[in-house]
Amino acid sequence: MSDQENIVMQKCKEFSLRIIKLYRYMCTEHKEFILSKQIMRSGTSIGANVVEAQAAQSAADFIAKLSIALKEARETKYWLELLYGSEYITEAQFQSIIKDANEIVALLTTIVKTNKDKFSN
Repeated sequence: MSDQENIVMQKCKEFSLRIIKLYRYMCTEHKEFILSKQIMRSGTSIGANVVEAQAAQSAADFIAKLSIALKEARETKYWLELLYGSEYITEAQFQSIIKDANEIVALLTTIVKTNKDKFSN
């Protein structure tokens, strides 16, 4: 496992923990259960797919799992934008967590692209 993949795993786990706390906050403080459930599902799925990629049976399987993680990360950004746009979270809360989401998307994009290029040759 490369250093970059270790960083991604660590960042995804930390992000998942933030998402879990956001979910609890949304349910307890705002009694919001629909959007919060969606973001809980997609936000924690990112790291789960990264972990699955580490046990991939082939390069194609590795790329597929990380591609799913990337899709989930992009979906999570969408839910965060909705939570902010609907004023469930403040701008400060949004800016803090979207920064992490953007970083994860950038890392996963780089890893997927690099591996696709490496294994397509």
